[in-house]
Amino acid sequence: MRLDSKYFDRIRTRRKREQETEQAPPTCQWDGCDKKGVHRAPVGRNAEGQFFLFCFEHVKEYNKGYNYFSGLSDGEIARYQKEAVTGHRPTWTVGVNKAAKDSPLHSDIRSGAYSRVRDPFGFVSGAKGSGPRFPEQRKLKSLEAKAFDTMGLQASATSSEIKTRYKELVKKHHPDANGGDRGSEERFRAVIQAYQLLKQNGFC
Repeated sequence: MRLDSKYFDRIRTRRKREQETEQAPPTCQWDGCDKKGVHRAPVGRNAEGQFFLFCFEHVKEYNKGYNYFSGLSDGEIARYQKEAVTGHRPTWTVGVNKAAKDSPLHSDIRSGAYSRVRDPFGFVSGAKGSGPRFPEQRKLKSLEAKAFDTMGLQASATSSEIKTRYKELVKKHHPDANGGDRGSEERFRAVIQAYQLLKQNGFC
């Protein structure tokens, strides 16, 4: 672009703002001191976010004698330290929440044997309000169905029925009880594997 172009005539520049007069820093708040107070020092425990302004010498002097817990008893200091662990937020002891007490075990939740469904009107559980969560019948996986079949049980068998049946089959097919019969030994291993699978998936 040429310097004698007509576009230069249309360019406007802003006037430089007059520089504001800089305020002089406050004086030191120490009694009898007239130096600049540029160093902050905390006011105290009940005045968080508030500061005194001192000069360098007096802020050092103030910090030497500063004690956040001044005026508190030993018991109040111990309580403050204990609450500081949780960030001074309220906490509750284990077992206060009744809903957690009635909830199933974590292994049962993972297996899908229980369902966390809210039932405030009692449509599922039969009683109004929140209460213990009841087992919900779910579709068995192929290995789970095979395990129930191996043990000769229905899918609706309870935990105690599974354990009782397992003990019976182990006694019946143990190699020592059958004189080392190979067929019985394979059946013995299959029963153990089936029981372990059911146990891992939360059926017993």
